[in-house]
Formats: sequence, C-alpha cells, structure tokens
Amino acid sequence: MDAFSIELFLLCFLCSITFSSVMCSLEIHCNEKDMNTLLHFKQGLIDPSVVLSSWFPKLDCCEWTGVKCDDITARVTELYLPCYTNHPQLVPYGDKDDKSHCLSGAFSLTLLELEFLNYLNLSNNDFKCIKYSSIGSRRCDDFSTDNLPYLFGNTTKLRYLDLSYNYDLLVNDLHWISPLTSLQYLNLGGIYIHKDIDWLQSVTILPFLEELHLVGCQLENIYPFLEYANFTSLQVLNLAHNHFVSEFPTWLFNLSSGISLIDLSQNQIHSQLPKTLPCFRSLKSLVLSRNFLKGTIPDWLGQLEQLQELDLSYNFLSGSISTSLGNLSSLTVLILESNEFNGSLPDDLGKLFNLETLRVATNSLTGIVSERNLLSFKNLRELSLSSPGLNFDFDSEWVPPFQLKHIRLGYVRNKFPAWVFKQSSLKYLTIGDSTTSFEPLDKFWKFATQLEFISLERNTINGDMSNVVLNSKVVWLVGNNLGGGVPRITSEVIVLHLRNNSLSGSISTILCQIMTSKSNLVHLNMAYNNLSGELTDCWNNWESLVLINLGHNNLKGKIPNSMGSLSNLRCLSLGNNMLSGEVPLSLKKCHNLWIFDVGHNNLSGVLPSWFGQNIKGLKLGSNQFSGTIPRQICQLHSLMVMDFSSNRLSGSIPDCLHNITTMVANYASTRRVGFILNFPGFSITVVTSIQILIKGNELSYVDLMNVIDLSNNNLYGNVPSDVYMLTGLQSLNLSHNHLMGTISEEIVNLKSLESIDLSRNNFSGQIPSSMSDLHYLEVLNFSFNNFMGKIPSGTQLGFTELSYIGNPGLCGPPLTDICPQDEELHRTNPAEEEEEEEEDDKFEIYSWFYMGLGIGFAVGFWGVLVSAIFFNRRCNRAYIH
Repeated sequence: MDAFSIELFLLCFLCSITFSSVMCSLEIHCNEKDMNTLLHFKQGLIDPSVVLSSWFPKLDCCEWTGVKCDDITARVTELYLPCYTNHPQLVPYGDKDDKSHCLSGAFSLTLLELEFLNYLNLSNNDFKCIKYSSIGSRRCDDFSTDNLPYLFGNTTKLRYLDLSYNYDLLVNDLHWISPLTSLQYLNLGGIYIHKDIDWLQSVTILPFLEELHLVGCQLENIYPFLEYANFTSLQVLNLAHNHFVSEFPTWLFNLSSGISLIDLSQNQIHSQLPKTLPCFRSLKSLVLSRNFLKGTIPDWLGQLEQLQELDLSYNFLSGSISTSLGNLSSLTVLILESNEFNGSLPDDLGKLFNLETLRVATNSLTGIVSERNLLSFKNLRELSLSSPGLNFDFDSEWVPPFQLKHIRLGYVRNKFPAWVFKQSSLKYLTIGDSTTSFEPLDKFWKFATQLEFISLERNTINGDMSNVVLNSKVVWLVGNNLGGGVPRITSEVIVLHLRNNSLSGSISTILCQIMTSKSNLVHLNMAYNNLSGELTDCWNNWESLVLINLGHNNLKGKIPNSMGSLSNLRCLSLGNNMLSGEVPLSLKKCHNLWIFDVGHNNLSGVLPSWFGQNIKGLKLGSNQFSGTIPRQICQLHSLMVMDFSSNRLSGSIPDCLHNITTMVANYASTRRVGFILNFPGFSITVVTSIQILIKGNELSYVDLMNVIDLSNNNLYGNVPSDVYMLTGLQSLNLSHNHLMGTISEEIVNLKSLESIDLSRNNFSGQIPSSMSDLHYLEVLNFSFNNFMGKIPSGTQLGFTELSYIGNPGLCGPPLTDICPQDEELHRTNPAEEEEEEEEDDKFEIYSWFYMGLGIGFAVGFWGVLVSAIFFNRRCNRAYIH
C-alpha cells in the first residue's frame, strides 16, 4: 500500500469518527408530549404481569415495551401490546382463556392523542370499558360527541386498530371511530357492540378502510334509515357469528339492478342502477357464516370479480346455488355448507379454476355428482359433499387432477369412490350416513393409517375389527354396526370413540396390549356395545386418559384398583353393566372428576365420600349401596346431579344441603361437561352426558340440571328445612321412602322447580297453598301419603287425580271428594238459604202465572171452537151430521 492510499484511509477513518460523534451529540429522544400521553394511559391500567415495568420517565419512551418510534423524528408510531394466552391441548369446555396476566382496566381514548400513531394492537387483553375523557384514572365515562375534538384534534394517521377479544369490554357507542378517517384495518371481534343500532354508520364513513372484522359482536339489524354501506376500499369483511336475521344483506351491498327512487324536493328522479358499482368492487373476502340469514343468493354476488373467499355457511339460505358464482374467477374458497340449498350442483362452478376449498355439505341438493363436476379443480385441497338427494357416480378408474387434504362425504349409496384411495396427501376423512360397502375393508383400514383424523358416523360397515390397527390421532367411529372384537391402537391415538356399535369380547385386547411407546389416549368411549368380561387391571398404562365411557355393555366383576392411577380422569361412566363389589378407595386419587356414573350395576358397600370439589354429576342409583348419606356430600359445591335412588340407604337426609352452591344460587360457569382438544389446524369438542330420571322419563342430558333423587330407599325423618333454600333446584324426588312430617310453606322458595315427587311416604298436614306460585312446575306426585285438607287452587296445581290419590284426608278438585267445609258451607250459609227461598217464591209465582196462561188458552180455544160450530150454519150442520 503506497503513502497516498494510507493517507486516504486515515482521512476516511477520521471522517467516520467525526460523523459518529456528531450524530451521537444530535441523538433525538422520545417526544415529551408522547411520553406524557403514554404515562396517562398507563395510569388507567391494571398490569398484573408488570408488562409496563419499563414505562417510567427516566427511560426513553422509544425503548419502552411495545412502543416503536420513528427513526428520524422519534415520535411514537406503533403500540403493540397484545396479550398471549396459552392454548393447551386439552381445555375444559366452557373455560375462557386465562387472562389473569393480561392488561385490564379502562382503555382510554386519550391514547389516540398520539399525533403520529399509525398502529395500535391491544388485542386479547381484559379491558373492561372505554374511558372517553381524561378525568380520573380508571373511571369510564358516558360517551358524548362533544369530546371528539378534544380527543383527536387533527389526528387522522391511525391506520391499524385491533381491540379484538377483549370479551368484557363495554362498548355502547362507536361514534368515536368516525374521526379515524385514515383507518385501513379495524378489528373489534368478540366485543359486544349490539347496543349501538347505527354501528354501521360509524364505520361506513371510513374512506380508506380495507379490512373490517366484527366477528361475534352480537350484531343484529342496522339502523333502518341507512340504505347501504359505502365501502369503496374494503377488501375483507368478516361478520361471522352474529345475529343477522334478515334476508341476504342487500343493505350492505347496494348492487341491485333494480330501480332507485330518489326524492329531491318536489322532483322525482327515476334512474336505473348500473349493474356494477365501484362500491365493493375490490372486495376479496366475505364471511357471513353462523348468522340467521335467509332467502336466496343474489346474482349480484357474481359481480365481485376480485373475490377470493366466500363463506355463507351455517345460515338458512335456500333456493338453488346461484350460477352467477361461476363468474368469480378469482375465488379460492367457497363455503356454503349447512344451509337449505336445493337443486343440483351448478355446472358453472366448474369455471372456478383457482378453487382450493369447496364445501357444500348438509344441504338439500339433488342430482348426480361425478368426475365431470370436479375435473377443472386442479388446485382443490378440501372437498365437502353431503346431501340426501345427491348420488355419487364416479368412474372406478378415474384419476383426479388434485390431491386433497380434507374430504367429507355423506349419503354415499353405491360403491365407495375408488379415487379416494389415490389421495396420498389426505389427512382428514369424514364419511357419514352412507350405505356403501367400504370394500375391500382391509384396503380401507390400511389406507386409514395415513390419516390424522377419521370420522365414520352412522354408516353400515359390516366387518370384524379384531385384526384392525388404528393409527389416527382422532378415531371417531360411531353407530356403524362394527362387529367382532375391539381393534388395537398405536400410541398416536388420542381420541378413540367407538360408541354404539356391535363390538364384543373383552376390552383387555386393547388395554393390555404391549405398546412400543407411551400412550397419548385422552378419550376412550366404547359405550353401547356388547363388550363382556371384566374391566381388566391394565389401567396403569393409560395415565393420559381424561374420559372413559364403557356404559351399556355386559361388563362384570369389580372396579379395579389400578383405575386409581388415572389422576387426569374427569369423566368415568360405567353405568348399565353388571359390576359388583365396592367402589375402590384408590379412586380417591382421581380428584379431578367431573362425572362419576356407576348407576344400574350391582355395587355394594357404603356410598363413597372421597369426591373432590370439581364433581358435577354423581349417579350411584340402582345399586345395592347401604348405610347413610355421608355429610361430606354437602362440601361438593359444584354438584348438580345427586342420584342415590334405588339403593338400601337408611337414616335421615343431611341437614347441610344448602352448602351445595350450584343448587342454591342456580349459577354455574357451564352446565355442559366436556373438553376441547386442540390440534394443529383443527380442534375437536368432546361433551359427555348423564342419564337423569326427570318428569317420568330417563333421558341423557348434555346440559346438566340441578337434580336430587333419593327415591326408593329406606330414609326416614323429616325433610330438613335447608332443602327449601335450594332455590336453583329443578327436580326433587324423595318418593318410596319412610319420610314424615309436613311440607313447609317455604317450598315457594324453590322457584326453579320443574318436577317434585314425594309419593309413597308418610307425609301429613296440608299441601302448602304457596305451591301455586311455582310457575315452572310441570310434574307433581303427592300420592299415597297422609296429606289432608283441601288441595290448593291455582294453575300450577291443576294436575290429574293420580297426583293426589292415596291420601284419604285430601279433598277438592281434581279429586271427586267434596271437602266437608265446602259441603257444610253449602248447607248452612244463611245467604244461600235466603237466596233459595227467594228462588222458590219466584218459582211459585211463575208456576201460577204459567198455569193461568194455560187455562186461559184452553178456555179461549174451546170458546172459539164452540162459537164456530153453533153460530156457523155450515159448521153446525156438519157437526150434527
């Protein structure tokens, strides 16, 4: 290197050092106004996880968590503070995401005073309300349009706003959205804004809005004077999971080719609307699923030439599928399932060469579906076809031009479509309500091993499952008449649902098999089969189990101690078998149980008392349990179903039942018991049921009711007074016992009562008149007791005679026995006697009057006759002759 090069290098190095030092001396810090606005916003928040711990004045606000500033001006441009919640594989049904660590409190609109803010994401937090003014720290004020100039000033730079899934956020008015005229993305999904009847007017004036997401906002019809929405830039519109009950929302898409009447003063201008309008021409995604829309698909939908996604599923749309949809050449997703469409599958759909998802199942479509309908779909990845009137007629040699990942077929009557076996990428297969032979079966089950999800429901698959190995994560084979022994499974299986088939033999085939790796089985349901033998003692290998349902089989023997190793177990249903012996104490380790159903067996011993606080349903009826009802039952605050009927229980009813919270206050987070299993790309909801004898019928209830059934035992004593405190109780059955005493007038407190049976006991006294105020009561049985007195009158007590027979002292309707006091009253009442005497006098007067009329009529008649004869010569001669 020569001297000149060295000098040049040193000069450049010196310049760079000088430039860096100058830039360091000119470093721009966070704008003080922006910092104060953020600090004011923080004052109204509850921050349990200290997410905003870096938000203090001594640190440059551009370095605060979630804050991003402009590189040159250092003004705040973005605020990114969404809350992340864990989504475990198994979530109890009805449980909301745990947001105890998320930001809460008031969302202050003063945050929008940040003049250069263009991005704001506070989604999935736990904000409770919107704070419209700067007064106070966490108080939410009533909205007033007078506040808008103060809040926003000239701020119009916000382009992205996401407040979605703040489920408890109270939004009564959306007018504060209107000044944000630069918005391009708005997401308020999961926030109830239905109280604002002109919500659409607030968002339709946003000229640059490209995406609008209002999913699950309980929206109904719009303000009646708003004729249409002028979304000239909108590309994505998602209004799923709302309450729209009108016909297809033409109020939202004013693209009709009809006549528009415009009244301008005294002039009437009649103009033909153009077939296409600039409004909505840029729309790419339209989702209106899970509403209550009715009517037909309008033809103008075919004018949305840029549309890529159309989802109208789970509505009440009818008529034929519009052929105009064939004009949507850009469409990749078409979902029309679960409506009331009829007619055939339009040939025009074959023009949708870019289609990747086609779902039209669960409609009333008719006609033939063959390879001709699917030839043009080279990019198809998901196909759903299922209607009773569709006939599948595919060539057995046809090779599809696509490789599907999802297939759902229903009502397949002919041969199983052979082209399905050629889908090497298939992961999800659903076939229902079909009579196809699934032949050859060995080929089908081998093909099924590549699937992650297989659902076969209500089919006629006649085959022996003994040699079948199932490998899918979800195996849902319900009501298919599957026979033979139970199949084997691999460790990949998470859900195994074989309910309502014809499987026989021992369950040890599946439970005692040697597996190469640890089992992941969570859900095991083989109820309503012909399984026999004992429960086996191999449960130690299945610790991941959460739900077991082996009810309605022919299982016998004892409940094995090894079931106590199932510490994750939530639902155990072994009812309607032939099990015997005592309930093992080892089950105490299953402290997470929600449902314990061993009814209709031959179990004996004392009632178990080790249940944990999570128990919701106890069905121990129709066994041989003896002893007394343990007082520990009163500590089960979540209990809704208590069925100890048809046993050999003795003693009295515990006087502490008022401690069962759900029966007192009639509140529960959910009455549905089950869980949600999350998988990559999909989730599955598993809900368990329990059989309850109520209103004379034993039915399976998915939504649990508050029920106490202690019937058919040897209980004695009085009904404890705290029973009348169970204001949430819906069914009470104490029949066929030796209970005594009177029924308190406080029974009127049981406002939710729908059914009560106290028959065949030793109750006495009068039936409380207050029972006529139990407005939900549908079933009442007080027969065969010692009740006495008059049956109270009232619409709710107007049951049949069978409700009261066997009580010799009862009288009054609907019984035929007249109460003595009524009969005596009828006989001795002076007013009635005087009234009867007056009636007798009137009758006598009227008798003489009518008798006089009769005599007068007779005398007059004969007088006329005699005169006619004797004074008329012709009559006289005729008479004499």
